[in-house]
Amino acid sequence: MRGLEYCFSTLGCSDLNLHQVADLAKRNGIEAVELRGLSGTLDLPAALAAEFGKPSGLAAFQSRQKIRVAALNTSVRLFDGPDLSPIKPFIAWAEAAGAGYLRVFDGGSRLSKAGMVQAGDMLDAWQAMRQSRGLKVDLMIETHDALADFEQLVAFVEQVPAARILWDTHHTWTKGAGAEALWGRIAASVVHLHVKDSALDGDGRRHYVLPGQGDFPMAGLMSLLSSDERRLPISLEWERHWHPELPPLEDALTAACGWWRQGVF
Repeated sequence: MRGLEYCFSTLGCSDLNLHQVADLAKRNGIEAVELRGLSGTLDLPAALAAEFGKPSGLAAFQSRQKIRVAALNTSVRLFDGPDLSPIKPFIAWAEAAGAGYLRVFDGGSRLSKAGMVQAGDMLDAWQAMRQSRGLKVDLMIETHDALADFEQLVAFVEQVPAARILWDTHHTWTKGAGAEALWGRIAASVVHLHVKDSALDGDGRRHYVLPGQGDFPMAGLMSLLSSDERRLPISLEWERHWHPELPPLEDALTAACGWWRQGVF
């Protein structure tokens, strides 16, 4: 579909190294990958150092690949800490990979105006440092905790309009936010999307299922995105690292690619 870049998170194959991830992406016709775990660890700087030695080694590898690294995902939480210094070890690797973004979580639960101001100040400090160093990589904030709430997310992007948002569409949907209403308020801030599918079990609890086997309203989401002219990454976040009972990522990609070919995913 016009304007979208199909992608997956390595949370679904965190046992693989980046060479193997690139092979997996190519086998499945995927254009980009989002790095969360590699070689059995979520410590991406350590995993990349073990595989490539230095960022220059990763840059050389990327120069030979046709797979784009869309983002490196950190575990930093914007609303839970006094600064963003824990992202520093990721920066050189992200620059070497040509990644557009470093992911940070939102964190928190109920946001105060003071908390939003503090977050805005931290993002301003990041931008000043980024500009002084001539960095290409930027930060994006995932709608994982506080920002999965419709009202808080809208309030945040209105108060901090320069914030870049990774919209985890499943998180906001399970919190009751309709995609059409939310997209109308946050579209200009969204730079990346996560998608996954789930279904209710007999106890009324949600569990993840292969793409297309649950009730996530993907068709409606894709209809919203079809008119956006940007090349937004839409990333399958298959959470096998946290849920090892799930089928392998390659099975999920096969199901997802079926949706893509039908113009539904």
